[in-house]
Amino acid sequence: MADLLIELFSEEIPARMQARASDDLKRMITTALKDAGLSFDGAYAYATPRRLALHVTGVPTTTPDVSEERRGPRADAPEKAIEGFLRGAGVAREDLVEREDKKGTFLYAVIEKRGQAAADVIAQALTDTVRNFPWAKSQRWGTGTLRWVRPLHSILCLFDGSVVDMEIDGIKAGDSTRGHRFMAPEEFSVTGFTDYKQKLLDHKIILDAGRRETLIRDTAQTLASAAGLELVEDAGLIAEVAGLVEWPVPMIGSFSADFLDVPEEVLILTMKKDQKYLVTRDPSTGRLANRFIFTANIEPSDDGSAVTGGNERVIAARLSDAQFFYEQDLKGKLEDNLPALKDIVFHKELGTVAERVERISRLAQAFAKNTETASEKEAARAAGLCKADLVSSMVYEFPEVQGVMGRYYAKAQGESDAVADAIRDHYAPLGPNDACPSAPVSVAVALAEKLDTLVGFFGIDQKPTGSKDPYALRRAALGVIRLITENKIRLSLKQVIGRADFLYMIDALQDVDLSIYDHLRGDAEASMPDQDGKIKIVDAYFEEVAEFDVSKDAGFKRYQKRSQGRNELVKGLLSFFGDRLKVQQRDKGVRHDLIDAVFAKGDDDLVRILNRVSALSAFLETEDGANLLAGYKRAANILKIEEKKDGTSYDKPVDIGRLAAIEAETLSGALAKAKEAAENALISEDFEGAMAALSSLRAPIDAFFDQVKVNDDDPEVRANQLALLSEIRTAVNTVADFGLIEG
Repeated sequence: MADLLIELFSEEIPARMQARASDDLKRMITTALKDAGLSFDGAYAYATPRRLALHVTGVPTTTPDVSEERRGPRADAPEKAIEGFLRGAGVAREDLVEREDKKGTFLYAVIEKRGQAAADVIAQALTDTVRNFPWAKSQRWGTGTLRWVRPLHSILCLFDGSVVDMEIDGIKAGDSTRGHRFMAPEEFSVTGFTDYKQKLLDHKIILDAGRRETLIRDTAQTLASAAGLELVEDAGLIAEVAGLVEWPVPMIGSFSADFLDVPEEVLILTMKKDQKYLVTRDPSTGRLANRFIFTANIEPSDDGSAVTGGNERVIAARLSDAQFFYEQDLKGKLEDNLPALKDIVFHKELGTVAERVERISRLAQAFAKNTETASEKEAARAAGLCKADLVSSMVYEFPEVQGVMGRYYAKAQGESDAVADAIRDHYAPLGPNDACPSAPVSVAVALAEKLDTLVGFFGIDQKPTGSKDPYALRRAALGVIRLITENKIRLSLKQVIGRADFLYMIDALQDVDLSIYDHLRGDAEASMPDQDGKIKIVDAYFEEVAEFDVSKDAGFKRYQKRSQGRNELVKGLLSFFGDRLKVQQRDKGVRHDLIDAVFAKGDDDLVRILNRVSALSAFLETEDGANLLAGYKRAANILKIEEKKDGTSYDKPVDIGRLAAIEAETLSGALAKAKEAAENALISEDFEGAMAALSSLRAPIDAFFDQVKVNDDDPEVRANQLALLSEIRTAVNTVADFGLIEG
């Protein structure tokens, strides 16, 4: 057994690519070894800014001998067929053996393949890997044909202490590499992995990225503590910085305290995005401190003041720009930005951002009115300003702080906390771990923004397909689900989808007839319910205007298209929400089939659906619930078979006088009582009570199947008893569609 060491030494590899690249190198080489029959004990990949390395331990020096048996033609086959088989198998005629089976006598070739040197396998595997490496972006250089992320300078490849003989595009494998670009640039040779790792360390290279991360984190925390500050943890940034340096030397610098008047989100973004600096916080105030920690890739020859001073000058210039943008934005008001939104296209088929803001404002106001928890005035105000910061200088420079800056500007111009917070929160939640807004105005605006997005893109048939979701509609739907369920908002999804769609429809009319557009827009402020009645008014209006040529008007065509596709839009979005709800609840351990079973009853109140699912789940975990489900499935299966065989439905009233046994009569009475009790419990949303009503059916259903022959010899008795099975199905399905429940 021997060890394999590979290093691919190049110009700087982007930090974001290093982890994936080291994994790809490990995967491609180890797969090639396994395919050749070479086992190994372990494989360990490493990456620094200028090298990818792989250490594979316990590799055999040769591949195993292989004996392969290949069946050929029949023994009495034409000679040309036999000659073709001999050529393909690479054996002589005398090497063939004859064997008989039930189909005749056939020729067999036994091919013995001796193992090959593992070094030859490694040479080919590394050549294929380098030439076919899956870089997201790569380049060619010089006159060669090789592509690599940056120019590749050397290949180190040692197996069992010896150099593997190979060459790629003029780069011949050897046993040498180089150290730190500035502190130890000379070339040196190695004999194996232990020697390689130690000599790298001697030449100012820390090979292990994890160790570099730990060094940066620990030193940064020490520097911050020494200054009486707290380090703002950022594991992602530390990992990125570790990919930028081979010999990390963290140091601390400062900037003018005047810059602390700039919003801290901007300060953090400026230092993190542009300079890769870690920030600190003053524990006594909780505010950011004017000290930052940077990581050099070199040990300074002085006390570090020159390097620190250079970084301080750079960050001062960056923060000066941010301060200038902030101060310029504060000279105006958010309302001043609104006209510019008319020039920004949201989507070519969905209008401008200004039109989108109008729709969001109307939806948010309606949400506030119908939930009766938020101020309609504040909801409309927040929604009307929620996109205003998009054209601010700060957001133009730092798109990541949209919404956040809107809150700062809103507070600066005297808006209430509710309005300012809603402007900040209207994008939230952005993911499953993101904080979900709970303030009533914030919830109203965030719901309106996401529903406008979903209804808009579904209305132009831009639904997610497979893994593609360019408009982040899955994320928007999950956001709606979280806003509704976590805040326990009671509303009908069908109605709010219909209202959002109606707003798009009347937007299409503003270029057709401004008077009816204004009338409908004002009327749309009144309520949340479905707008079918108003749609009929619009249709009737255009039917009465004889001189209006609807076939030539683009606006009316858009209106008509949305009007005709309205039912499909609502149906499609409800199904989409159902799928997203299953995904979201799956992570909480809720069974998808129970959600399907409840959704099938046509309920579109998410809070009520989850309450019903919870009660159903608890019921099915009881003995009564499990047995009732089994009895239901038995009844449904028998009914399905008999209805198919007879070509008729037994969903008919039961004639109690034509039942064969007292158990059947008892069950019929129990079904009527249980169904009525369950329906009454559902009306008052007493889902536990509804389940309790169903549990009373367990005993009579069990007794029925134990004592009664369903397919009685008397046709009338049989028909009535099958109708009784249909009543079981109907009664149990009062709460949920038990046919969709697995198990």
